[in-house]
Parts: sequence; structure tokens; C-alpha cells
Amino acid sequence: QVQLVESGGDLVQPGGSLNLSCVASGFAFRFKSMSWVRQAPGKGIEWLARISSGGITTDYADSVKGRFTISRDNAKNTLYLHMNSLKPEDTAMYYCLKDNIRGQGTQVTVSS
Repeated sequence: QVQLVESGGDLVQPGGSLNLSCVASGFAFRFKSMSWVRQAPGKGIEWLARISSGGITTDYADSVKGRFTISRDNAKNTLYLHMNSLKPEDTAMYYCLKDNIRGQGTQVTVSS
């Protein structure tokens, strides 16, 4: 079955950086576009970024454009999210997403 395992979340100061990873299994990762989404406490799911199956095409939400970079390594079945210039409002649980399936998430907290 499809499994998505996110990692890399942490407590970081405003302005800091983090790298998130998502290891995928149970499907042909290299043939699927993938996304990152997040959910802040008390709020709905916010889509952040998408990457095509081959990694050529990317798309970002305005809230993270220029600060976050999505990438993938199809040889390792792994999706990445590199986050720069983090703000307190980036505090949320972060999930990778395949179709409507997401993993257990990884917590990112931005606070001084």
C-alpha cells in the first residue's frame, strides 16, 4: 500500500532554514507528480508546492514562493522541501501528498 513518511521538522528561529524529506513506497513514485501541504493549528490544509514526475516543472503558493523549494530524487523515492527565511506563520504540520494520500506529517515550529 502507499506509504509516505515525512521527516526533518524541528523548532527553528525566524529567518532560519529547514529541509524536509518524504520517503515514498508502495507505488511508482517516479511516474507521479507530488505536492507538499501544511496545516496550522485550528486552520485548514494549505497547499504549498507541486513538482512534476520528472522534476522539471514546479509550482508554488504565493505564501511560500521565493522562500521554499520543492525537489525530488526519483532514484531514492524521496521528495524534498527546502525552506528558507522561515516566519512564525510557517508553523504547522507539514505533509507530502500523492493524490489525496498524505503521510503522518512532520512538525515545523518557527519561534524565537
